[in-house]
Formats: sequence, C-alpha cells, structure tokens
Amino acid sequence: MHAILSKDVLARDIARFWIDAPHIARKRRPGQFVIVRLTDAGERIPLTIADADLSRGAIALVVQGVGKTTRALNSLEPGDAILDVAGPLGQPTRIEPGRRVCCIGGGIGAAVAWPIARGFKDRGGKISAVLGARTKDLVILEPEIAGVADRYVVTTDDGSYGLPGLVTHGLLHFLAQGIEFDEVIAIGPLPMMRAVCDLTRPLELPTTVSLNPIMVDGTGMCGGCRVTVGGASRFVCVDGPEFDGHQVNFAELAARLTAYREHEALALERCRSAQSARVGG
Repeated sequence: MHAILSKDVLARDIARFWIDAPHIARKRRPGQFVIVRLTDAGERIPLTIADADLSRGAIALVVQGVGKTTRALNSLEPGDAILDVAGPLGQPTRIEPGRRVCCIGGGIGAAVAWPIARGFKDRGGKISAVLGARTKDLVILEPEIAGVADRYVVTTDDGSYGLPGLVTHGLLHFLAQGIEFDEVIAIGPLPMMRAVCDLTRPLELPTTVSLNPIMVDGTGMCGGCRVTVGGASRFVCVDGPEFDGHQVNFAELAARLTAYREHEALALERCRSAQSARVGG
C-alpha cells in the first residue's frame, strides 16, 4: 500500500498527488513512469513520475480524470492509500549535456515535459518550452516550467491566455525568432504530437515523442502497448515511452487506442450510475 501524502488540484479534473514510494523516488529518472492499481480487481494505468522528493521518499503523479479508474483515483484524499504503484518503468530520457531543446507539453503532457525540461537544464541545456491547453483554466504547471525554461510561451486553442492557437504556433513563434534547436520533445494528445512531427519533419529537426498507449503489465509480456516505429514493432513499456516521432506510425497507434473505447464508456457509465444510486439512497 502506498499512502497519499498530499493532493492539490491543478485544473478542472486534474490533480497532483504526492505518494509514499521511497524506492521509486530513489531510482526514478526523467521520462520514466509507474503503473498504478487501486484495487485487486482494478485495471492498471500508466502514469508519468512528475517529480520526486527524496527527503520524504515520495513521488508526484499528475492525474486527469477521464475514465473510471482515473476518476476514482482523483476522488482519493490525503490519508487514503493506493494498492499498487510499480516502477520506475520504461527507458529514461536520453539527456546529453548542453543541448538546445524545445520541450512541448500539451494538456496533461505538461506533467511529462516538466521533469524532462528540468533534467536537461540540470545538465547545462538551453530550454525553450511550449505549454498548450484548450483554454486558460486548463493550463497546468506553468510556474514549474517557467522556473527552468530560458524562455517559454503558453498557447490556448481559444486564445483566452497566451498565444492564440495550437502548440505548433508556439514552436513556430520560437523558430521565427531564429532560435535553433538540437531537438524537440513533444508530449500530449496523439494528434498534437503528430502535428508537431509534421512540422519538424521537413525542417529535419529531430523530434522525440513520449507515447502513452494501452498498457497492462509494463514488462513487455502482454503486447498491449505495441507500436510500429521505423517499420519495426516496439513495446512502449520497455523500449519507450520515448521514440523518434518521425518514425512512429501514428495512424496505426490511433486505431489501437480506440480498441476498447466502447468498453471504457460502459465502465464509466456503470460507475456514474452506481454513484448516483448512492447519492439518491
């Protein structure tokens, strides 16, 4: 069991938890994740390790309540506990010293971009950052990103805050200023990462994406997180989660992500019905 030490709400349906997990806090590196299970019969969900506090032996997880399990997780409070937190899993980000990097975080992807940006900064990198969200109220971790970035811009789809438009507009904003990058790292919804790669490919600008497909065991045994990269099958849980975005078959991955959508919707509806019944009773 892993106790929840603290919780703060970052935006609507998005919460940051500090979890008691000393062995993970000691070993984790930027880009890695954990797999969380709330109950014996519950599904396993991968969550990026957003931060670690060695003095408390704790890790931070940022959770967006979308489906049944993430909504159940976001309903927990300090003093509650999570049954299983397995990790750190996956390959850490390859951080070379002195790199000029543009870290792009769209939506909840900011929770992945933040530790990566800090990792590059700690090794003398020059960090530009783009934070994207649909609207101002959904922008998260701006103070954290601002604390490590040499420059950053916020983009909102509706123009309610920062630069109007998508995260690609933020990247173009930097490129128009003549800022050069050794690498772009993009994390967020699949269409967003694909759009970034479509922009950087003709520029021959190396682009890394962090993928979050369906995942079960986290050890490469189940094959649920299989993706095609450069024409070869790879497993996100053990080979990733980061890959060369110009080599990822985004169309195939998008199709795989919809495989259980009907089942997910039914599970969420049953959960809502049960909650309504308890409230009514």
